[in-house]
Amino acid sequence: MVRNTDDLDELTWQEFEEYIRDLLEHHDFDVQFRKVFRTPKRGYQLDAVAYRKDLCLCIDGKKYGRGRSRSSSLKEQAKHHYERCVEHQGMFGIKSIPVIVSWLDDDLMVENGCIFVSIDRLNDFLLNLDAYLDEMGY
Repeated sequence: MVRNTDDLDELTWQEFEEYIRDLLEHHDFDVQFRKVFRTPKRGYQLDAVAYRKDLCLCIDGKKYGRGRSRSSSLKEQAKHHYERCVEHQGMFGIKSIPVIVSWLDDDLMVENGCIFVSIDRLNDFLLNLDAYLDEMGY
């Protein structure tokens, strides 16, 4: 497991997703990694689905380059991820909270129903999850 967030620059996108999984497991979540499911309409994949007690976080990891303009794509990414989470919730009968974990240091925010958290803030987000979710209205 990566010990220092400075080392994240060297990770491939697959290793980035594995790091997210490892951090979730470190915080006592049961994780289904790269979960695939089908509805009558179509198939879906979530990078990680993390369960702890009655809580379910549906995670989409985004490791994109520094030069890429992200602001215009955030809303679109959030829309698609939110739709996946609604389908997951309907299929499995558990409230599924959509979270997008970004590689770059974006501010914690909610967009189109999705929580955005940067990878370097994910540990704090998980440590204080109940407070964050209360603050954001989840």
